[in-house]
Amino acid sequence: MYRNILVSIDLGDPEHETRTLETAVDYARTFASRLHVMTVVPDYGMSIVGGFFPQGHEQDALDHANKALHEFTKKHVPADIKHRHIVGHGSIYREILRYAGVVKADLIVLSAKRPGPEDYLLGPNAARVVRHAQISVLVVR
Repeated sequence: MYRNILVSIDLGDPEHETRTLETAVDYARTFASRLHVMTVVPDYGMSIVGGFFPQGHEQDALDHANKALHEFTKKHVPADIKHRHIVGHGSIYREILRYAGVVKADLIVLSAKRPGPEDYLLGPNAARVVRHAQISVLVVR
């Protein structure tokens, strides 16, 4: 039923994300799917903000995220599950939706935390992915 599963991991909260990845692994095992495990390094939204950081900081952040993602999956994805790593950069929900198309995902798995007051105005990333995705989305709480 699902050949390619995109699972988005927030490396800023690895304890909470363990359950999300375990759920995706269960689906991958059940359907003999390939996992595409991704994390997103957010951008600043405005280019002027980037000027306050040293040159090369974005590449350093991407390299750090890639290393952390590999370490996280090494702990939580069994060797028999086919998987790959993706590090996106930019708007979190847009990168998730973009990579869902790139990898031809049949299912997106992501976590949702209890929304804070700021989320009611802008909407959390999970809500935006659910609202705009062309495929099924599994939200793990």
